[in-house]
Amino acid sequence: MSKDNQHQNSPMNRDHAQNKAATRVTWIGAALDLFLGLLKIGIGIIAHSSALIADGIHSLSDLVTDFMVVLILRISGKGPDQNHPWGHGHFETLGTALLGSLLVAIAGAIAYHSLYNLLTQTHFQMPEWPALLAAGVSILGKEWIYRFTLRIGREIGSDLLIANAWHSRSDALSSIVVFFGVAGAMAGLLWLDAVAAIAVALLVAKIGWDLTWNSLRQLVDTALPEEQVQAYRQQLLQIHGVRAVHDFKTRTMGNQKLLEMHIQVAPQLSASEGHFIGEQACRRLREFDQIGHIIYHIDTYDDADTPPLTGNSTLLPTREQIEPVLDQYLQSLLQEPLTYRLHLFYKRQRINLELLLQQEDMQRLLQSGYTEAQIRQGLIEAFENAPPGTDWLGTIFLASGSE
Repeated sequence: MSKDNQHQNSPMNRDHAQNKAATRVTWIGAALDLFLGLLKIGIGIIAHSSALIADGIHSLSDLVTDFMVVLILRISGKGPDQNHPWGHGHFETLGTALLGSLLVAIAGAIAYHSLYNLLTQTHFQMPEWPALLAAGVSILGKEWIYRFTLRIGREIGSDLLIANAWHSRSDALSSIVVFFGVAGAMAGLLWLDAVAAIAVALLVAKIGWDLTWNSLRQLVDTALPEEQVQAYRQQLLQIHGVRAVHDFKTRTMGNQKLLEMHIQVAPQLSASEGHFIGEQACRRLREFDQIGHIIYHIDTYDDADTPPLTGNSTLLPTREQIEPVLDQYLQSLLQEPLTYRLHLFYKRQRINLELLLQQEDMQRLLQSGYTEAQIRQGLIEAFENAPPGTDWLGTIFLASGSE
């Protein structure tokens, strides 16, 4: 029994208000990036600070990522459709990877230009005090938009928005480096401004690499950390009726965790009760953590080490093979059909049979001189004389009752 259980209120399907909030904070950030980028480049040129100019280029580069974030948020916020049955979460992951790659490229360009100036220039101009003022304004502005964006990103569960928030934080941190670089240059260490520009580039590259690497790990379906999987397993084992959990597979898509698992229950349980236990398991996991899709398979035994079926595998008989032999044997006892209910319990290479006869039919059999042991033995012999033999036959439980 397998079941694909998808959370109906999954954050993968963001509502209009959440998308509107994400878009709004991104446009506010874009306006701030435009203002700060032009401010820092302009004052950097006037105040003779290459570090401030590099930081201004970094701020203007945020405009590109802001536009990309808005576009990808619109796509990834859509629910599943015919072409994307798992939703559009990977678009957000892909966007985060592109954002990180763009940061690394920008960092490389800034580092190359600054290092070239540091190695080739013999005379450095002393930065002037407006560069300090512009760096201070940038620190305050980018720290504010970082906190604002991070809060919205966490509220709606968007890795892309959170990544863009850290992009803003990188600008704030780089402005701090610029501030001290300019201050050092003004104190007499003229080369420190160029060194600060290189430090900014390294900082931006580190953030870009982290974003790209984490996104690529998602795109290749990297599993969740083992301690997190063990925490899920412990939650499942606390559910009454769950004997074991195996074949646990996990991955992420966008901001969603996706799980697949086999839940072992007692073999005597009905299919409906096994399904109910599976639904309890899904509910328990979603109360414990934010999970999008859960696919579970109900097992009546641990099949984790069972080899897959091949062309030479011996298949156990099906109900449609077992019932004709059973019908013929029961009819031969009283020379008329008997009403019964048959439960089959498959376990590796054996099948246990539970045969429930109507109480009136059982009484007639006993009155005709048959004992339960004789009926059970006769049934075994009937299976021995009919294909596919009795290699598959486990225990036979015989009982009676009223419908």
